[in-house]
Amino acid sequence: MKHLLRTLLLPALALSAGAAQAQNELSNFTATGRGGVATTFVSDYQSIGINPANLARIGGAKVAFSIGEFGAGAGSQSLTRTQLNNLLYNTEQKLTPAEKQSLSASFTSDNALNANIDATTFGLSVAVPSIGTIAISNHQRVSTHVGLNKNAAELLFLGFNAPIITNNFNPDGSPKNLATIPLVSEALAGSELQVSWLNEFNLAYGTRVLDLPALQIMAGAGYRYIEGVGMVDVRIEDGKVEAFGALSPLFDIDYGQLASNPRFNLRQRESGLQPVGKGHGFDLGVSAEVGKAVRLGLAITDIGNMTWEGNLVTASDQKLKRLRSAGVGSYNFIKEATELFAAGTDSLFQYQPGAERKASLPTKIRGGVGLRLSEYFETGLDVTVPLNNVAGNIVAPFVGVGLDYKPVHWIRLSTGATAGAGYRFSVPLGVTLTTKVYEAGISTRDLPGLLTSENPYVSVAMGFLRFKIGQTQ
Repeated sequence: MKHLLRTLLLPALALSAGAAQAQNELSNFTATGRGGVATTFVSDYQSIGINPANLARIGGAKVAFSIGEFGAGAGSQSLTRTQLNNLLYNTEQKLTPAEKQSLSASFTSDNALNANIDATTFGLSVAVPSIGTIAISNHQRVSTHVGLNKNAAELLFLGFNAPIITNNFNPDGSPKNLATIPLVSEALAGSELQVSWLNEFNLAYGTRVLDLPALQIMAGAGYRYIEGVGMVDVRIEDGKVEAFGALSPLFDIDYGQLASNPRFNLRQRESGLQPVGKGHGFDLGVSAEVGKAVRLGLAITDIGNMTWEGNLVTASDQKLKRLRSAGVGSYNFIKEATELFAAGTDSLFQYQPGAERKASLPTKIRGGVGLRLSEYFETGLDVTVPLNNVAGNIVAPFVGVGLDYKPVHWIRLSTGATAGAGYRFSVPLGVTLTTKVYEAGISTRDLPGLLTSENPYVSVAMGFLRFKIGQTQ
């Protein structure tokens, strides 16, 4: 796990970070055990970012709190198991020429790498009689999505030795024929690299709007203040280039001469996360319980925008330029890839300083239906659909079936079947130790993905300090 953190979080950190990109439930170890099926299952503070209406559910905890729920995942539809493991666990290992060639071929894919880390540093919910339930939390979201065409993958791993460079430039770097050098939009068409790191402070509220013996209807809303620690969003499609980046000084990017431009809002390295953007987000949800068995839920999450200001750079379409480096040289892929796509001194793009850029949050709509047969067995169906294509969002609809089963009153087993959001068919598994006041557990979003050589998916979620006090009526 130390290496996974270094590769997915600190990397994006030190750049020494969504095809599923960040989904809030990855930090929820109980939901991860169902593959992310959560819309009708979650309650208390775990409803934040999923369906705030569930805060008002009958049978929820009067007080619930947690410290340090954590989840991380990385998967690919084109890398081999060995390649993904090296990217996760052997980041200091240098690449041989043969490995560079192999990786450039494997990264030629719409879903070459999808990785995310979600961490709830703390969460608290309190049910207030006659008012409803209020919840707060702090949440860290880091997500990465990489999809490259053949030219982009070769440029990334072969650098100035990539065929598109050797065909258009002389060994001294001069163009062979300036008129025939392709535009970036032509050479890299269909390529995407998206990295996002958000630090969120959440406040949510849920209440019952109808409370009958056989029907309860709940409504909820959530607000979050967001600090943007870093963003790289490069998309090349339909003959257009959309590329911008804003990275905290923690990423340690060498901006070269750009740093001295008076229009560049350079942020100096100090301490803390040093955000370079800020934003506001909203969640809206409704849920219903019909009788004792049927649960329904519908929510729209991450409505809002981010404003990026510090270390902001943008790029548009331009002639392909010759790289000075020989491409990514180690398995510390995210660090080196971001330097090539962001505004480093050897970037693929000629970036210009920007004063401010607004970007939408990764808005999604989620719907779910659940069946609670007893206190020992519950099942549910979830569908999540992205409403925009921005860094941090899932890139395709997600569908999943999940179930919880208690073979004994103090153990809950979770599993299911999921597909979509850029991942292949997955079978999750989770084990939770549960009592009236305490829960702890560990889960994975895809058990076969931990073992298969093709379409590998490595994920884990865990929590050991989750407490619940009392029960709402």
